[in-house]
Parts: sequence; C-alpha cells; structure tokens
Amino acid sequence: MKNYIMWVALALMLVVSCSNHTKMKAIDTTTVETLEIEKYLGTWYEIARFPHSFEKGLVGVTASYSMRPDGKIRVLNQGYKGSLEGKLSSAEGKAKIPDPNDPTRLKVSFFLFFYGDYYVLELDEDYQWAMIGSSSPNYFWILSRTPKMDEKVYRMLLDNAKKRGYELGQLIEVEQPG
Repeated sequence: MKNYIMWVALALMLVVSCSNHTKMKAIDTTTVETLEIEKYLGTWYEIARFPHSFEKGLVGVTASYSMRPDGKIRVLNQGYKGSLEGKLSSAEGKAKIPDPNDPTRLKVSFFLFFYGDYYVLELDEDYQWAMIGSSSPNYFWILSRTPKMDEKVYRMLLDNAKKRGYELGQLIEVEQPG
C-alpha cells in the first residue's frame, strides 16, 4: 500500500508540473544586437525586478560588474534588508559568455557550477539603462546607472516588456536612495 501511495503521489506531481509548464507563457528573449562588455562593466542600480527568494526584502540593490583575471566577469550584488538603513547583504558571483559571438547572452553563477541565464534584452546606446531577462518568464530586471530612472524611459521599458510577453503584475519597484 505504501508503494502505491508513493507512485500516485509521484504521478500527481508529474501531472501538476507538466500542466504548469504548458501554462507558462512564451516570452520574446531577443537580445540587443551588440554588447561591448567593457562599456557594460561598473555599477548598475536595480530599478525593478520580479520577486525571488534570494532578493526578498532587499532595497537599494546594486549589481557591480568587473573583469576577472581568468576572463570571466566578477558580479557583486548588494542590497539592504528591509530599509536603506538596514543590514547590507552581499553576494559575489561570476558571469561568463558561453558564445563569444553573442556576448548578449551571458551565464551567471553564485554557487559552484550552477549557472543561470542573463540576457541583455534592451540597452540604450550610452549604456545608461538596461532590461535583463532569461529563458524563463520568471526572471526580469530593469537596471539604471543612476538610483532614479527617468519616468518616460521606465514606462517605455515596461511597455516593451509587456510586448515581449512578460506578466508585470508581480513587478517590484526597488527603493533606491535619493
């Protein structure tokens, strides 16, 4: 009887996971045509994001990118817990460009050899703002070189994200200083 219950539970989990997968809305993951990594390096402020456990409750979030001696990119994400006066939380990772002919589709890792997609979906010509996604509709960020983004640019990026198929109801606007 125990084995029967276990198999029924496994079958039910499989059905649920398959049905959730088929309900996942397709998104347009077309990336920008070019990306000059040297111009992209530096600090970016997180203006908006989808919720994730690894950023839960963080405000004043920044992502800083710099080159490592091994050719990979150092990624330093930082944010404050609960408020801009809260405790600083940091995570250091690395990014790599799997295909040198397409630097717009990076892979980022914060733990051993487990990598996630980091797609540069939109980027202005002066590298002042960016829209980041992945192969999954569950990961989405709007970044800026400054803690505050021009409202017109922000609305344009939101409209573009909707056109790409992102569901923005869960979007979190990140509190930044200033």
